Amino acid sequence: MANQPDGQDCNGQCEGCTSKTEGCDSNLPKKADIDVKHVVLVLSGKGGVGKSTVSVNLAYALSNHGFKTGLMDLDIHGPSIPKMLGLEDHKLQVMGEKIQPVGVTGSLSVISMAFLLPERSTPVIWRGPMKMAAIGQFLSDVNWGPLDFLVVDLPPGTGDEALSIIQLAPNIAGAIIVTTPQDVAILDSSKALKFVEQIGIRPLGIIENMSGMVCPHCRESIDLFGKDGGAKAAEDFKVPFLGSIPLDIDMRKAGDEGKPFIIRRGDNPTWAAVDAVMEKLIDVIES
Repeated sequence: MANQPDGQDCNGQCEGCTSKTEGCDSNLPKKADIDVKHVVLVLSGKGGVGKSTVSVNLAYALSNHGFKTGLMDLDIHGPSIPKMLGLEDHKLQVMGEKIQPVGVTGSLSVISMAFLLPERSTPVIWRGPMKMAAIGQFLSDVNWGPLDFLVVDLPPGTGDEALSIIQLAPNIAGAIIVTTPQDVAILDSSKALKFVEQIGIRPLGIIENMSGMVCPHCRESIDLFGKDGGAKAAEDFKVPFLGSIPLDIDMRKAGDEGKPFIIRRGDNPTWAAVDAVMEKLIDVIES
């Protein structure tokens, strides 16, 4: 943490600082030069809550509504988004001095460490500085073009990747916290929420994923992981509740098959839930 000569603590947010002085020792890197209106971070306090599934379907929903959208997979050690998009065999191309992101649709493109690995099973064994350098490249050296939204899928927790993207990315609209309804997940998600608040990032809201399941046989709703935990956490922490997404067998199949669930339009409550979350997110950002 940087120190200021007047004894005040520096929050590390150099932009907009009203007490910069000659003695300030903050050496934070410059923001990446990327043409994006809104960077949306997707976090969770723990793994297994479906954060990457939410990121993929949210990005697809935004692009379906005409927004030029980028999707950045920053789970460097366990990149799964190319699998969910059916892009596992793609490799990155360089044109001029820029890396070309992999196009998913005319308005959606994606970047992931998985595109750089020689084999799908190759592990990434990196320390923090190498991760930060890669994240900087994913921002500055990729030919994203003008973007309305850049959705950033972060690994669970509050480690190097989250800190690096917050330091490097411009125009961060805020962070979404993905949780499941049970108390254990809510406890970990509250830590992620406190993390973004402490570093000065706006919490855009909480999404409750795997919120009930409709039995494929009897059609009754089963609350496998409890109910309304995300909504209660949002109320307790006074942040927006962006909505609930049910646990859906078809959504799981869609991810395994590389066909994002949100492209399957129709009379489906899960599809409607994802779309409603996307619309609420836009309302929160624009408010």
